[in-house]
Amino acid sequence: MRPAVVLFSGGLDSSTCLAVAREEGFSPHALAVRYGQRHVHELRAAERVASELRVPLKIVEVDLRAIGGSALTGELAVPKDAPIGRGIPVTYVPARNTLLLALALGYAEVLGAEDLYIGVNAIDYSGYPDCRPAFVRAFEALANLATAAAVEGRARYTVHAPLVSLSKAEIVRLGTRLGVPYGLTHSCYDPDSEGRACGRCDSCRLRRQGFLDAGVPDPTAYA
Repeated sequence: MRPAVVLFSGGLDSSTCLAVAREEGFSPHALAVRYGQRHVHELRAAERVASELRVPLKIVEVDLRAIGGSALTGELAVPKDAPIGRGIPVTYVPARNTLLLALALGYAEVLGAEDLYIGVNAIDYSGYPDCRPAFVRAFEALANLATAAAVEGRARYTVHAPLVSLSKAEIVRLGTRLGVPYGLTHSCYDPDSEGRACGRCDSCRLRRQGFLDAGVPDPTAYA
């Protein structure tokens, strides 16, 4: 099986993306990033899900708190019960997906992999600019210009975004069919000290509605 690098946060979307990569015939290598996010629960979820799915997981560190500009890496309050999709919210982390894909690209070059997977979604999402198809296409073009493997003709990189045009309900149905252990995943931006989801941030509300619309029981522990 050919290797592929899957950007992995332990959330609903990235866990589904991991399962899709495996279904599509790849041997997935999960890459999680400790980037200074305000809690550790998503990384713990990444470890749980990777272990359950028997996928190797690498965790790297890049501290984006030095840049700031986001409620996920600084002291800004995470919005609760706010309208979703009206402008770019303060939970956007400047250049995060660009940086994370660059790390995934470097890891892929070392592994000899030519395929990257990212679980971005441009239907039921908060409006982040680095979750759109145009961003994915642009990074793929960059990958084939910026690496020794591509320049020397040893690799032709493809960035897969299999969830980009799916609704959250469609993602839940897909992951359920593929056996994703959603009860082990974590999506909340602002969990309590025990890791229970707040139920009110954008991510929680999109996740909850996705399970409801899919007709699948929601395994999330809410505070």
